[in-house]
Amino acid sequence: MTPDRPRPVAIITGGARGIGLGIARALARDGWDLALCGLRSEDAVREVLDDLRRDGADAIYSVVDVSRTADHPRFIDAVTERWGAVNALVNNAGRGPRVRADVLEASEASFDEVLRTNLQGPYFLTQRVARLLVDQRRKSPDSVAAIVFVTSVSATMASVNRGEYCVSKAGLAMAARLFAVRLAEHDIPVYDVRPGIITTDMTAPVREAYDQRIAEGLIPARRWGTPEDVGRVVASLLRGDLPYASGSVIHVDGGLAIPRL
Repeated sequence: MTPDRPRPVAIITGGARGIGLGIARALARDGWDLALCGLRSEDAVREVLDDLRRDGADAIYSVVDVSRTADHPRFIDAVTERWGAVNALVNNAGRGPRVRADVLEASEASFDEVLRTNLQGPYFLTQRVARLLVDQRRKSPDSVAAIVFVTSVSATMASVNRGEYCVSKAGLAMAARLFAVRLAEHDIPVYDVRPGIITTDMTAPVREAYDQRIAEGLIPARRWGTPEDVGRVVASLLRGDLPYASGSVIHVDGGLAIPRL
């Protein structure tokens, strides 16, 4: 931070709903200004933006399909024109397959759509933002800088009826490691946050099934996770609470990923 730029700026992809909104709310309360993007119109997220502004954030929203790398420059340009800098990137936007299909039956089209959204898009958006962060660090060594990848317990836990999702999150977890290694010399930390079963639009269709499985002990914590659970973790990381832990994996899953007998 600098005297004339007291509030750092965070980009949150998919930041107007679900886990992304939980992160946005936590960062707004923590003193961040926010650049959000998603597929819905700005009119559809106007109330969300108003809420974030009431929490003190200067917040903007752009209609951006993260899977389309051609859309990235326009989005980043809008952010830098607004604030002159970017301090953090939270790669949150993602999608599941439109149809959950056994790995023996799943289509190439579904694989391509999920991988472009969950892996290829974030990979190249991170590349673009990382270059900005490195340049800013060279000019201002004390500037705030960090990157968070929101992956999933599915990076390591196999679900054979949504293999493309698991593969995309496993790849994204490796992307987090790669950028953590590459940016360490510039003192730019990169983290992999792995949510478990979280109450969002994506999980709404399987709510009843997971209610039963959670009641039967699937999650040691015996409850669904919330977007706020994830938001508090990301806010802590961007505050710099884990300064010597770049590359770390932080599970936000109520103990779901712990191997048990």
